[in-house]
Amino acid sequence: MFIHNKRLQYTVRVARPNPGLANLLLEQFGGAQGELAAAGRYFTQGLSEEDPGRKDLLMDIATEELSHLEIVGSIIVMLNKGAKGQLAEGIEEEGELYRSINGNGNDSHITSLLYGPVRR
Repeated sequence: MFIHNKRLQYTVRVARPNPGLANLLLEQFGGAQGELAAAGRYFTQGLSEEDPGRKDLLMDIATEELSHLEIVGSIIVMLNKGAKGQLAEGIEEEGELYRSINGNGNDSHITSLLYGPVRR
């Protein structure tokens, strides 16, 4: 059972909107090694654990990962504040920049969804 405290565990602020940084943070939010995946892994491990102490520990860690998910998500929202139009117009440019930095490597499903398939 979870109880949601409406206050974030840590105060989160951003200086100004930055959609590019928000896009990069999406991987930490919902990517394969992100907070959502980590919470799911700890939660399923906790469900299958028979030792009460270890089960409790794993469930505590899963809950902590969910709080991290909320913090990262809040940062992403703040970074995108007022930038929906800029995002729509600049996504192709951002994708080209990302592909040039990574040498056309596109190793993430999130990145592929954001920027489209790798052009060769």
